[in-house]
Amino acid sequence: MNPRAAVLCAAAVVVAGTVTAAPAAARPSHSPEPAHAAALAWKSCGATGQPTLQCASLKVPLDHAQPGGEQITLALSRVPHTTKRYQGPLLVNPGGPGGRGLSLAGFVASALPKAVSAQYDVIGFDPRGVGRSTPALDCAPGHFASVRPDSVPSTEAIEKANVARARSFATACARKYARVLPYIDTVSAVRDMDAIRAAVGARRLNYFGYSYGTYLGAVYAKLYPQRVRRLVLDSIVDPTGVWYEDNLTQDLAFNDRHRALMAWIARYDETYGLGTDPEQVETRWYAMRAALGKKPAGGRVGAAELEDTFLPGGYYNGYWPHLAEAFAAYVNRKDAGPLVKAYENFAAVDSAGDNGYSIYTSVQCRDASWPRDWDEWRTDNWSVYAKAPFMTWNNAWYNAPCAFWPTGSVGPVSLINSKLPPALLFQATDDAATPYEGGATVHALLRDSSLVVEEGGQNHGITLSGNTCLDKHLAAYLTDGTVPRGRGGVDAVCTAQPDPKPPASKGAARTARGSTLHGLLGFRG
Repeated sequence: MNPRAAVLCAAAVVVAGTVTAAPAAARPSHSPEPAHAAALAWKSCGATGQPTLQCASLKVPLDHAQPGGEQITLALSRVPHTTKRYQGPLLVNPGGPGGRGLSLAGFVASALPKAVSAQYDVIGFDPRGVGRSTPALDCAPGHFASVRPDSVPSTEAIEKANVARARSFATACARKYARVLPYIDTVSAVRDMDAIRAAVGARRLNYFGYSYGTYLGAVYAKLYPQRVRRLVLDSIVDPTGVWYEDNLTQDLAFNDRHRALMAWIARYDETYGLGTDPEQVETRWYAMRAALGKKPAGGRVGAAELEDTFLPGGYYNGYWPHLAEAFAAYVNRKDAGPLVKAYENFAAVDSAGDNGYSIYTSVQCRDASWPRDWDEWRTDNWSVYAKAPFMTWNNAWYNAPCAFWPTGSVGPVSLINSKLPPALLFQATDDAATPYEGGATVHALLRDSSLVVEEGGQNHGITLSGNTCLDKHLAAYLTDGTVPRGRGGVDAVCTAQPDPKPPASKGAARTARGSTLHGLLGFRG
């Protein structure tokens, strides 16, 4: 058993004192049906890959405290059930905040065993402000256009340039969406989820969320415990660090994953020719970063963009062969083409990415208190950077608009919950985006929950990604509510899948489903 499983015992003791209490507005004294509950007009919107997919839209209040006030629209998708045994809606969410969920319904319905998915209406949705929901926010189109200032503020000028970018983004959001921003937050999105439940005519909701979607689902369970039927959380956010501390913790974990990639490249020196010593490979990577800081590859990939490009490797090791080839081509052959292509595939931000980032910042900055004194950010991030240089400052600038955000904080929600039916949690031991301690903590918070651990698992988003052991537990739970029960804090352990092998084509078949899933989940969530 991974030694970090011991965190469970400690979490059960300290959690009551470390989770911020829910704001009064997040704790309704009663839970009436939403006033706007109405039947949905589903229409076929399927493509070749998902011919049975249907779409609909639902109007909900911008401010749920004013149900008769201004309305916004949520975009929904559905793969309907096909068996006589109907277990209700299974609402799915890919995370973010800012992740688009319409396509996830089709993926989940096809990736689950047919006999299981056929019993549910698998429903995806674009949360408020996202994708096809309206209004869809885009605070500053082109905010991530290359080439950005170096993320490491090694000079006062670089720091000022990055601070100015963060401040300008927050100012742009305030200018364009002042009326909307106070209602872009997790609790408002949870109210929307309950409106979806009511609109499909379900007394209780089944829910399956990845990443930030685990926090979204757990908050729904806190506000509406009597309306939860089944709850699946995969790659779990630590609610005790929402959101500033969670991001600092991520930096340490992503540095570990980056070093794991360097060690994997060293293992295959015969393919990549970058050295057999992981430290040597890492040194060459940072030398590449320094060179790109002076002369961006193709005029597009500078130091910050290089970090963006390699960050997805911390989410999913199926990308490692592609990243290694781009690294080797640049260093060994002076060929920047593969690196530029990798940037375009994994990191370049289009209009959908601009929208996702606008919601990411809007939710995170509104959900919790962030330091408003830039000196605190500077001190904390330099301290973490000394231990974890890979993405500490890149991540800091990604979240820095919260230092200047125009709305106040509503505060995170306490997730302590003793009123739920058994929930099923999945967590990899070496997940970087949502480190293991988050799964341990939420397991302690949700009474009667079961935790399935992927021992040695490195990826973020682990079910329906090719691990048959994990998927067996998921299928059993969705079939009849069966959960594993173990001792010592962890209820079941599954062995991680092996690392990929170069070249990428040899491992393509094995990782095809994982690549599809991670394309839907995205990054930064």
